[in-house]
Amino acid sequence: MLRWLVCGRLGPVWMWKALLLFLAIAFAGQLLGVIFNKSNVQPAARSIFSSPDAQGPSLGSCRPHTHIMFLKTHKTASSTVLNMLYRFGDEHSLRFALPLGYQLGYPLPFNAHRVKGYRGPRAIEFHIMGNHMRFNKLEVEKVMPADTFYFSIIRDPVALAESSFAYYKEVAPAFRKAKGLGEFADDPKKFYDPRLRNNHYARNLLWFDFGLDNNANFSLALARLGEDMIRRTFKLILVSEYFDQSMILLRHALCWPLDSVVFFSLNARQQKPSSAAKMLPNLSLTPEQREKLRQWNAFDWYLYKTFNKTFWEEIDKFGHAQMEKEVRLLRMRREDLARVCLRDGGKPVEAHRIRDKNIRPFQSGLVKILGYELQPGLDNTTRMSCLRMIRPEIQYKDVLDSKQFPQFHAIPAQQQSQRLLVAVGGTFIKQEPPRKGRKETGG
Repeated sequence: MLRWLVCGRLGPVWMWKALLLFLAIAFAGQLLGVIFNKSNVQPAARSIFSSPDAQGPSLGSCRPHTHIMFLKTHKTASSTVLNMLYRFGDEHSLRFALPLGYQLGYPLPFNAHRVKGYRGPRAIEFHIMGNHMRFNKLEVEKVMPADTFYFSIIRDPVALAESSFAYYKEVAPAFRKAKGLGEFADDPKKFYDPRLRNNHYARNLLWFDFGLDNNANFSLALARLGEDMIRRTFKLILVSEYFDQSMILLRHALCWPLDSVVFFSLNARQQKPSSAAKMLPNLSLTPEQREKLRQWNAFDWYLYKTFNKTFWEEIDKFGHAQMEKEVRLLRMRREDLARVCLRDGGKPVEAHRIRDKNIRPFQSGLVKILGYELQPGLDNTTRMSCLRMIRPEIQYKDVLDSKQFPQFHAIPAQQQSQRLLVAVGGTFIKQEPPRKGRKETGG
């Protein structure tokens, strides 16, 4: 046909009909090709972190808090809480009141000059403060804005003593002398000398972290004075034993989306004996020894009973049915994120099994600290969100530090100031050149 067209053997009408037929066939072929290709193209996977479930139940018209002070108490699951604060601040580009090293001058009472980049009372807007400190309200108020939301977390002092003994056995002289926690509980005064450094880990550790005298003789009047100070300052006291319920109360208090308080437990110690079991401290206690520990930690026991009662009063106001509903949603969301983010079914694993050295938890003392491994093959957005949830405290602090102070991290590590990294009791401190007459220890 084309030869005939070229040779002019067909008239103009037939030529146009042939041309239109040719174009129609070509267009139909293109259309069929597009349809076929579309049927074989998978839509781009949307990250689980952008799903509607990430928001959780409605919070009404409240505005999210961005000025937050968390008193990070010891051995209370506080590292998991700090991870939430790190994540929220990191995702929203907030400024952290970070320590010069890894703790804010602990165990000395907090001083504003321990905050990196501090230039005088409220000269810079800091949004979040949460590293270990011994609370000192007047100094904290120099750093944090007037509308700051203060909160903390407590734990049954017997359970706290078990964890403290396991972590600080080689740090606190009082624990070092005892063969086991039971022996210490039978006669604490035999082992305890308040003048020795790090012995604060062995008595009324919560009371000490709140900035109060952990060696004072217990009296109800003194205990109530401490309680009043805490109530005037802290808007919410969480309870470690009811961590899921605590996260729901915290979410509503801060007006944060559900995903901001979904968590994987961090800095947890291995519960089952391993090949090194003969080295692990003996934590077994009789009922009588447990009661003796409550008496020895009388101020902590008072705080726990008092604020545990307040905690459940808050749940009464919140509504038990609503609390149960939101706790179920929290747990379902955690399971969903664990399936997406974590290997080994979401179970924490020993540090040596974690391939990525950057997310291995720091190991301290005689106990093994567990961590997590990320699932392979995650898209970049999902991987970053998952990584934030499992990044250990030490490494996360370094990441935030490098973002806030890039000028210090541009220098090769070997050329930076020769600060010694000291590991004490499950956390790190960058040991600064000591000020005259002042010492700093880990916690």
